[in-house]
Amino acid sequence: MPNPSLPNQPSPATASAGAIAANVLRKGKPKATEGDAIRPFRVDIPEADLVELRRRVEAARWPDRETVRDSSQGVQLATIQKLAQHWKTKYDWRKIEAKLNALPNFITTIDGLDIHFVHVRSKHENAMPLLVAHGWPGSVIEQLKIVGPLTDPTAHGGSASDAFHLVIPSMPGYGFSGKPTTTSWDPVRIANAYIELMKRLGYTRYGAQGGDWGAIVVDMMALKAPSGLVGIHTNMAGVVPPEIDKALLRGDPPPTGLSEEEQRACEQISSFYKHIGYAILMGDRPQTLTGFADSPVGLAAFMIDHDPASYEMIARSVDGQPEGLTPDDVLDNITLFWLTNTAISAARLYWENKGPFFSVKGVTIPVAVSVFPDELYQAPKSWSERAYPKLVHYNRLPKGGHFAAWEQPEFLSQEVRAGFRTLR
Repeated sequence: MPNPSLPNQPSPATASAGAIAANVLRKGKPKATEGDAIRPFRVDIPEADLVELRRRVEAARWPDRETVRDSSQGVQLATIQKLAQHWKTKYDWRKIEAKLNALPNFITTIDGLDIHFVHVRSKHENAMPLLVAHGWPGSVIEQLKIVGPLTDPTAHGGSASDAFHLVIPSMPGYGFSGKPTTTSWDPVRIANAYIELMKRLGYTRYGAQGGDWGAIVVDMMALKAPSGLVGIHTNMAGVVPPEIDKALLRGDPPPTGLSEEEQRACEQISSFYKHIGYAILMGDRPQTLTGFADSPVGLAAFMIDHDPASYEMIARSVDGQPEGLTPDDVLDNITLFWLTNTAISAARLYWENKGPFFSVKGVTIPVAVSVFPDELYQAPKSWSERAYPKLVHYNRLPKGGHFAAWEQPEFLSQEVRAGFRTLR
């Protein structure tokens, strides 16, 4: 998540919808000066890199144990040691590499940067094109579990009329996409690149879905409202009234007169704003995090400490309890960051961001909202209806958290189908 309290980032209240819209329009679409070549891509990590990774994990120097019995001081020593033990003795990168290579992977150059993406077309003729955007600390690996249900719904409890063609890009600086060497690769520019990507693929009518940074990016796509974008689905809705967001960021109490649902959302947001150390570090001094390019164990500890609910779920999984994510799931994503050396290039997105995260952006095209119980905050329906005047779907799910596609692919797939059903 971005940290709007940093000096180079205006508060959610000052970054008005009008200012954001002006920013989108000012930057315009990427210039297609590089041509429209789309090149096949295959993941092929040298074995020497995997050997070196295991060596570094084995050589990790450990800190003292925390002085409390809970996770209030951060990732607990026992949890990260168990994860590291699994990493060096049981984990096999080649399994996820094979899963990635079983899908069509491509790279194309947009706005001077290579953009990697997975592109899976459905066998159903009338499938709807859908761009799916990930966030931090994520990657295209997050979405692999929803590829089958969305592209082949008849094999997963849906109907042919629910089918999608999927386009799943790696964000600039993440995974197999290029690493920006200049500034200004913010959510607005990424949104413009994704719009260009869909145009380059020949899609004249499509939807977009996102969570975390991906939710901001698809909001920015919707704000630009290109002719082909019929609507968006978000599982991390930006619907908080700006004045409330500003108060919570300052540590002030929320205003009076809120509904019970709205009051609960304020409590969740206020709690989140008190525990965003990772975002402050990346938003203020990303280059200082050099240690994460050197220590895989350090990188792993940083990445799993995203939010309390996600961390506790991962910790239970590492302890052997069946959860939404397995230890292999967690290590697939961390290992991708390590092998591509993208810890710092990914972190810079926090430094680049100048806009709000949770608050209203001014989207006017159709929007579907899915609310998972362990998300950073549960977006109230009342706020969603005001933030998205063309709200076509709103639903609260019984289980799942911040990484919905990864943790609860069945639920998210059902939500995406429902969200776009009236927009086909």
